Amino acid sequence: MDSQLQQLHFVMVPFLGPGHIIPMIDMAILLAQRNVIVTIRAIESGQQINLLQVQFPSLQVGLPKGLESIDELLSHKDFVAKFFSGIQMLQEPVEKVLAEARPRPSCILSDKHVFWTAKTAEKFGIPWIIFDGMSCFTQVCTELLLASKVHESVCGSESFVVPGLPDPIEFTRAQLPRFVDAGSESPSVVGLLKKIREIEIGAYGIVINSFEELEKDYVKEFKKMKNDRVWCVGPLSSRNRDRLDMAQRGNNASIVQSRCLEWLDIQEPGSVIYACLGSLSSLAREQLIELALGLEASGHPFVWVVRAGSKQEEIEKWIVEDGLEERVQGRGLLVRGWAPQVLILSHSAIGGFLTHCGWNSTIEGICAGVPLITWPLFSEQFFNEKLVVQIVGTGVSVGSKTVVQLGEEEKAGVNVKREDVERAIKCIMCQGEEGETRRRKAKEFGEKATKAVEEGGSSYFNVTLLIEDIMKQANYQMF
Repeated sequence: MDSQLQQLHFVMVPFLGPGHIIPMIDMAILLAQRNVIVTIRAIESGQQINLLQVQFPSLQVGLPKGLESIDELLSHKDFVAKFFSGIQMLQEPVEKVLAEARPRPSCILSDKHVFWTAKTAEKFGIPWIIFDGMSCFTQVCTELLLASKVHESVCGSESFVVPGLPDPIEFTRAQLPRFVDAGSESPSVVGLLKKIREIEIGAYGIVINSFEELEKDYVKEFKKMKNDRVWCVGPLSSRNRDRLDMAQRGNNASIVQSRCLEWLDIQEPGSVIYACLGSLSSLAREQLIELALGLEASGHPFVWVVRAGSKQEEIEKWIVEDGLEERVQGRGLLVRGWAPQVLILSHSAIGGFLTHCGWNSTIEGICAGVPLITWPLFSEQFFNEKLVVQIVGTGVSVGSKTVVQLGEEEKAGVNVKREDVERAIKCIMCQGEEGETRRRKAKEFGEKATKAVEEGGSSYFNVTLLIEDIMKQANYQMF
């Protein structure tokens, strides 16, 4: 059997951004551990994993030299079209490499935003599979909204029920991601979203970084929509993710990690709130101040990852002038830039995770068995909030009511006040029956997540099914 598997060759093409690349590298390592040859345009190599190295054409598309990741864009609205042009220009050099690859590629597993890979797969006569960084719940909501268009008949603040879901889920139009409701987006962005949607419909199948026990009803519904070609293979290895993330950030990462873990070691079990709103988010100065003061007012120990993007200098100045760091000394730890999120979340001192509900962070919090305080900002993050708060039952919302698009944070101003942050923290940390039930559920889902990826678990089995499916497509025979 191993000799046959050695001939399988998965080509993986991630979208250029940490939140997209790192899960795909985890997937590449997972496949390599199952004796599949993997070629990936990424940053990690190892047994059975080959690097596909091509130069991103930053200067050719009018971007600053060396810019080759979505999180490095100076202005998302100004540069997004140029960045996607650069992504498109990778097609030819990638195809040249693949034409000479041995063994011949068996399939292409790519991020849906790198949509030219659909044509490449067709050219090579192999299956094109999407690796999607969103939950099955989000996928089902998206399909039903685009089909029903129920949201188009309501105003921004008016709530509506998504038709056809197993649960009564309500949104407002102001909470929808732009791939569902483009709103006032420019014609170029609308056209891009439409093109991605049209092409992704033709994918052979979809790989999802989730596990069936987390969203059972929605996995079932999504499989119905996609002819059963949906493989939930998560949660992908958080240990690999942390190791890779540290490797990119040099020696300083180990210093930050030691500082965080030493501080957590002297805190009481389950007493600390970990607050991090993702690598792309850059809230308005006034909104960041409300977050900081809400953390302070809660009375609970906290770790706050301070990421303010272009506003970093302004928020640092406020921290000094306000005296926040001195006032919370011993009770609050401020971390600038990168933080070892997976290790922090798995520490026994953590009692809650204040998150922007990006899917990577959401699934990491769930894996750690930690209740979540949800503060969705953009993309599908309001969908993830509904899953965590209403369906899984392990989260409490801060009450954010509208999408804050990247690059428009100043325009959005303050959507969540310090009192909202304080209330949500106290709710998640309460010792009553409601709080105990939430913590019990969080722990149970953390245990289910661990079992899912172990041999005999649902995600382990789905990886096997994926490999077997591609073997059949490649006319291989298992013995």
